[in-house]
Amino acid sequence: MLTVEDSLEELSALADTAGLEVVGEMTQKLDRIEPSTFIGKGKVEELKTWQSELNFEVALFDDELSPRHQRNLEQVLGDQVRVLDRTALILDIFAQHAHTREGALQVELAQYEYRLPRLTRGWTHLVRQAGGGAGRSGTAGVGLRGPGETQLEVDRRQIRSRIAFLKEQLEDVRQHRQQHRAQRRRAQVPVVSIVGYTNAGKSSLLNALVDTAGAKQTVPVLAEDKLFATLDPTTRRVRLPAGKTALFTDTVGFIQKLPTQLVAAFRATLEEIEEADLLLHVVDLTHPNAVEQAKAVEQTLKDLAISGIPIVVALNKIDRLEPEQREDILAESFPHSVPISALKQLNLDQLLARIEHELYESLLPVQVRLPYRRSDLAALFHDNGRVDEERFVEKAILIQGRLPARYLAIFRPYLIKSD
Repeated sequence: MLTVEDSLEELSALADTAGLEVVGEMTQKLDRIEPSTFIGKGKVEELKTWQSELNFEVALFDDELSPRHQRNLEQVLGDQVRVLDRTALILDIFAQHAHTREGALQVELAQYEYRLPRLTRGWTHLVRQAGGGAGRSGTAGVGLRGPGETQLEVDRRQIRSRIAFLKEQLEDVRQHRQQHRAQRRRAQVPVVSIVGYTNAGKSSLLNALVDTAGAKQTVPVLAEDKLFATLDPTTRRVRLPAGKTALFTDTVGFIQKLPTQLVAAFRATLEEIEEADLLLHVVDLTHPNAVEQAKAVEQTLKDLAISGIPIVVALNKIDRLEPEQREDILAESFPHSVPISALKQLNLDQLLARIEHELYESLLPVQVRLPYRRSDLAALFHDNGRVDEERFVEKAILIQGRLPARYLAIFRPYLIKSD
């Protein structure tokens, strides 16, 4: 868990990514959250004084505010100040960076689900923010006739209807992705999902791996020194050292306090991680909170119930550290990882060799229950893995043994999970 100071520094970086200029910050230690305004009355008065002196337009809170907190704070600070929490800020950044139809649908769904419980008589200022997701997805936003208690109920029904529509559209996207994954499984091309904290260098690494492997790349993946610079998943084919190929997918970056709305809305994209044969965890070795960031990624994967997939850890940006610094960090915090530099293309051959070993040579223990009609998979297990036990039961073949990681996705529908 990041310290309060480090968390606020990250919030400042998020604000910069969103195009905001930070003019000041304040903290408060409380035994319990103030029911009406989140912070204590004295801090509220201090915030009002700051507003008159600094004339700021947005007040950002590092934790999620309840609708009541947000509403009461805006009433105290006046109509000229918008009160946003970390979740709303991240949603705004995602809206700016969602360039595909799928990304726009996911962001719009998350925005509406976040705003629905926050509708009030004076909620129309939020409508001006909602255009990002709706406009880019090629659909019209929710029309409003004006504030009022009766109108609020109409607005709620319209937004619920819109949410239902967006979920249907995203289910179509999910089905489409499932078809693509099925094709990949039939082609037996392993998939590597690149995960990591936002701005760890995932997109830069994907570009570098493609260049190192000598593959043709028509459009490089966007790589910027900003949080959540890339949002939409991108897949590239990369040649491994022994000549085999794998598909590498750059996924959305993780962050501490990842909003639950985003986790739910981005389910279709996150399924790419669930179906991967291997996870490539990219860590920014130079960040002062590298260990905490790595733990945040691990916790997010745990929250998503993603387990049993082998992981290779790549420590990025070693070109910025002295050799003795690298050795200390490797020995203390990240044993068995691969130190690299995506920017300078250092140690990428070593990284690809480690990935190839995990995919093709390192055997993982598995138990599967295969229906008789999938005797082809039983043969595949015998040909490419090691069978320790095989039993024929009613309507199925039970196999216990070890398989290369690259075959996990093929057998995943038939895996028997251990207790």
